[in-house]
Amino acid sequence: MTIQDIRSFNRFYTNVIGALDYSRQLYAPYTLTEARVLYELAHAPRTDAADLRTELSLDAGYLSRILAKFEQDGLIERAPSEKDTRRRHVTLTARGREAADLLDERSQEAVGSLLATVPADERPRLVEAMRTIRDVLSAGRAPRREDIVLRDPGPGDLGWIVQRNAALYAAEHGFNTDYEGLVARIVADFAEDHDPHLERVWIAELDGRAVGCVMCVRDEAPGAARLRLLLVEPDARGLGIGDQLVRACIEFARGVGYREMVLWTNDVLTSARRIYQRHGFVLLAEKPHRSFGVDLVGQDWRLDLHSGQD
Repeated sequence: MTIQDIRSFNRFYTNVIGALDYSRQLYAPYTLTEARVLYELAHAPRTDAADLRTELSLDAGYLSRILAKFEQDGLIERAPSEKDTRRRHVTLTARGREAADLLDERSQEAVGSLLATVPADERPRLVEAMRTIRDVLSAGRAPRREDIVLRDPGPGDLGWIVQRNAALYAAEHGFNTDYEGLVARIVADFAEDHDPHLERVWIAELDGRAVGCVMCVRDEAPGAARLRLLLVEPDARGLGIGDQLVRACIEFARGVGYREMVLWTNDVLTSARRIYQRHGFVLLAEKPHRSFGVDLVGQDWRLDLHSGQD
């Protein structure tokens, strides 16, 4: 392969995806770079401007102009970072999230239209070729925390949540199909009837592969959100994905006005319990029970969302 081969492919692919005329391609008033900044802000629970610049390899002045434009348009808010006042923390406003959601929806439609031109039996070969390019150009580099992206679920992701919960809990804790039935009901209830302003699902993605998930739904108690179905794939553990997912849940719940967040878990899930404790959850009660074919100790945990910042 020569340099010209790669440059030729780059010209071909940027033309296929409309990168040179991105705003017209998606009927949106944003350049490709601006859309990528919005995407990162929508999928990272906490973002400092310095981290954003590093993640996207952007010139500091260029990024500053983009953020100033977003702030003027009411898409973001900037404030000193809680950890370092020399850094600026950037968050999307409700209007900004709407803009990011619209871009994501139109991007999905654009890719769907592109895939519609590819015969079904050719699609696995296309995906594998893309994965090969990523693997080769990353030179076998080990995954890093900054490679993790939190995103909304796409088609098939809710089914993935059911399948992976059932498989992992059976392999690691001996749960039977009763647990799969419970997860399927939780996911089905969310899919059929949820308030997108008050309830949300996050998928953690690494190198284009789903490796974790969590849900934030309304609890029966007034003013309470419930965290459900936290999961991280075994080969992706140790990258802080569980922390990112729980933090996303907490910040979302706090941002939409919930007073508290509750969850139910079992004592055998020691790693998950440590994550909850790190984020300020307090154990309220424990009760032995037999469920999913095994003896367990159920635990109720609670976090006061107004007692302090996570």
